[in-house]
Amino acid sequence: MKAYSTRPDSRGRITLGPITKGVSRYDVLVNDDGVITLKPFTEIPANEQWLFKNEKASKQVKEGLKQATARKFSKRKFVAEEK
Repeated sequence: MKAYSTRPDSRGRITLGPITKGVSRYDVLVNDDGVITLKPFTEIPANEQWLFKNEKASKQVKEGLKQATARKFSKRKFVAEEK
């Protein structure tokens, strides 16, 4: 866990800097002692959401990415080349 201090500006805003990279929004939780917890979220574009709902397709994509990272490629002709 990383910890650092920041001060609010005159309008009560704080900056979080590079830790916000890739985050589209935060849920803000404030406990009874005033401790603030930020829960980061990234949003999925509507046209990509199907992949996260389709367990089989998601699993295949993850396996393909794992194979690509390990540089395990198979040689296949493109469909257009097979004619």
